[in-house]
Amino acid sequence: MSTLEIRDLQVSIDTDTGKKPILKGVDLTINSGEIHAVMGPNGSGKSTLAYTIAGHPRYNVDGGTITFDGEDVLAMSVDERARVGLFLAMQYPVEIPGVTVSNFLRTAKTALDGEAPAIRGWTTTVRESMKNLRMDGDFAARNVNEGFSGGEKKRHEILQLELLKPKFAVLDETDSGLDVDALKIVSEGVNRAHETTGLGILLITHYTRILRYIKPDFVHVFVDGKVAEEGGPELAERLEDEGYDRYLVEA
Repeated sequence: MSTLEIRDLQVSIDTDTGKKPILKGVDLTINSGEIHAVMGPNGSGKSTLAYTIAGHPRYNVDGGTITFDGEDVLAMSVDERARVGLFLAMQYPVEIPGVTVSNFLRTAKTALDGEAPAIRGWTTTVRESMKNLRMDGDFAARNVNEGFSGGEKKRHEILQLELLKPKFAVLDETDSGLDVDALKIVSEGVNRAHETTGLGILLITHYTRILRYIKPDFVHVFVDGKVAEEGGPELAERLEDEGYDRYLVEA
């Protein structure tokens, strides 16, 4: 079993008016096989947590620790974090003109494994994963995220998840911009990866609709850069009925 542990994490960003605190002491522990949902209103620090785990340079870690099986994640470069098994599905995936999906995926797999996958077996695996995600066969020849719809971008993120097989995945609002059909397909892909590899998942979302398809073991409510409440799936159901007003008033 692997463990991603976050202790007293404090993070800020630099603005024109000075340093702005975003995370104000976050504690989370995620083990292999567990699904943790992080919910909360806009501006509560959910995406900041995701990008800090991934190593985005915009975010300043002012205190606390992130460890992966006892190793200091904050001391790792972005590519080192990926190689130890951390994966981020971005809320707004960026375009990479001139790089095809097929080249991108094989290059990423080669960087993680230290050797290129055999062409024939790799091609078959990619096609099967694309078929499961209802992606057209010519998708692999397109440039990464260039001209993709919102649904195509999110399916491509989950295609990476299935093919690269990380130990932990941070899914930053994977449900945003998806219609009902695309949401079900993407959720099926996440569940398939979870069942196949036993990876730990940190699922960031505003809404409970994706939790109808991806069942969390734990739910954490973020408000004003801190965890305001924790519980099981029943907490998400309560949020569906009550919203976040109670937490915002208390904050």
